[in-house]
Amino acid sequence: MFSKVLVANRGEIALRVIRCCRDLGIRSVAVHSEADRGAAFTLLADEAVEIGPAAPAESYLNVERIIAAARSTGAEAIHPGYGFLSENQGFARACQEAGITFIGPPPEAMAAMGEKVPARERMRASGVPIVPGTGAIAGVDEAARAAREIGYPVLIKASSGGGGIGMRVVREEAELRSALEAARSTAERAFGDATVFLERYVDDPRHIEIQVLADAHGTTVHLGERECSLQRRHQKILEESPSAVITPEVRARMGDAAVTAARAVGYVNAGTVEFIYSRGEYYFLEMNTRLQVEHPVTELVCSLDLVAEQLRIAAGEPLSFGQEDVTRQGHAIECRINAEDTEHGFLPSPGRVTAYHEPSGPGVRVDSSLAGPGMVSPHYDPMIAKLIVWGPTRELAIGRMRRALTEFTVTGIRTNIPYHLAVLDTPDFQRGEYTTHFIEDHPGLVEAARAWEERRRRFDRVVRDPARAAAIAAAVAVSG
Repeated sequence: MFSKVLVANRGEIALRVIRCCRDLGIRSVAVHSEADRGAAFTLLADEAVEIGPAAPAESYLNVERIIAAARSTGAEAIHPGYGFLSENQGFARACQEAGITFIGPPPEAMAAMGEKVPARERMRASGVPIVPGTGAIAGVDEAARAAREIGYPVLIKASSGGGGIGMRVVREEAELRSALEAARSTAERAFGDATVFLERYVDDPRHIEIQVLADAHGTTVHLGERECSLQRRHQKILEESPSAVITPEVRARMGDAAVTAARAVGYVNAGTVEFIYSRGEYYFLEMNTRLQVEHPVTELVCSLDLVAEQLRIAAGEPLSFGQEDVTRQGHAIECRINAEDTEHGFLPSPGRVTAYHEPSGPGVRVDSSLAGPGMVSPHYDPMIAKLIVWGPTRELAIGRMRRALTEFTVTGIRTNIPYHLAVLDTPDFQRGEYTTHFIEDHPGLVEAARAWEERRRRFDRVVRDPARAAAIAAAVAVSG
């Protein structure tokens, strides 16, 4: 096992990795920007190295400075977290050239899955079901012929990147030219690659992903599915495991397909194979060659530490279990707590947090970038915490999440906590009957969130009153 690991990330995922290193007796190094000077993850690490200004290009995306920090501190390995350089094959190769272990897949596997068009063809050749579609589209005439063959509506997608950037739904041929031009332009600006392709647009889609682990000794396993359909502008806000609609038989087939996909590219370490699911059918979307934001729900239902497994695999150890040893119990839900104003188009709401109180109690876990009041920087992603709950049933997990959200207090900025409470109250969500269109199909959520905000203020006042908060804490201690 490594003696020292550098974490090339920030916020809650940096804290998550640093804590795991401490569990395993590994010393940790945090790298940080000027804006993150004194942040919780820099204080928890054994060492911290400032690598540049707030702009990610000059700090968290600066490969040379991160490699230099690893060399100067004697770190043997680098964990990239998610986002930033986590799926950058150039960074993985730079680590190799520097004699530093990259805690992730080989760069060749990242390259094979990094562009959607070649990845689709590789999956097709391996027998993994893919959405009917095309290769790279050269022009509007070719696109029109392909769309007629596939059948409208079709989806125009960028070959590079993710997050729904460059994606356009086209329902008739008259819309095709302008949509194609817009998709190409967006993809070029966002990824430096204007390549796009067409897929059949799947109505009533659900976004289902399968977690896989693969070691360097030929063992690849899947850990079941996560339901990630609750999205806003193609960005996930709530995830759960297991899905309310995936049967054991479908789970086994999707798991086998995910393992086949990973083996087809020589995958090693943790990864996620994403599928679109509708009416009993499923199709390969893409593979995320890194740890996912929503990995804690899999950890809770499988009783595994995925970061620890990543570290062991990267250190050359074989997986200590096979597919037959994987067991799943209960139900887990994760809500992404974002600093954003849901009443005004979900605009980011950075600033100083004046009071901070995390929920606790049975089945509750919080992965946060904050340890108390502090700054939420305007320079980075607005997610400040992940609230994860587990229960023996989905119904109890929903109840625990509702209770935990009402206890979670973040004042001084706006958050989406009331919005999550509104989602949980929706009958469609409670029945597990939802698709990726859930938010647009429920426009009343913003108003319902406003009502929840009023109800939560009573608890917030307790947290801001030190005397009352101390009295409650004392009462809890006595009763416990």
